[in-house]
Amino acid sequence: MKTIFDEATREELIRRIQSLEKSHVAQWGKMNVYQMAKHCTIWDEWVLGVHKPKYKQEFLGLIFGKMALKTFVKDDRPIKKNVPTSREFIIKEQDGDLELQKKIWIGCIAAYRNFSNPGFIHDFFGKMTRDEIGIFAYKHSDHHLRQFGAIDRVEEPALPR
Repeated sequence: MKTIFDEATREELIRRIQSLEKSHVAQWGKMNVYQMAKHCTIWDEWVLGVHKPKYKQEFLGLIFGKMALKTFVKDDRPIKKNVPTSREFIIKEQDGDLELQKKIWIGCIAAYRNFSNPGFIHDFFGKMTRDEIGIFAYKHSDHHLRQFGAIDRVEEPALPR
């Protein structure tokens, strides 16, 4: 399974982020491309512990969180469309500097190389192992990049004729 802690996987995500343009339209959901990039930046900063957040699991998460987490990290299936997010990660501003936001997001992706946030508690899933964080962080970025059609277009070598 892909994990954000793998260098090649981070490079793939960075290529896909770099391919985003203002003209990209969401294939599902309510966000525009700028809002999505900012959402992902804020989410990754939260996981990375950038702004020293206070982590707390929601009540429903205490009941259903671990079971839900297992469905997300058990295989390579992408996150389903229109999965809700926490209020803290909803971006209300409609427009901003997409290029700057992409640079910040790419910096977050690169920062997973030195991930060290043992106190991370997901607001719904609760305490997660490093492996679960790696898989879910990849799937979160992948989900939103798919939302805007940013798939990895690295060419495979042509077969000889």
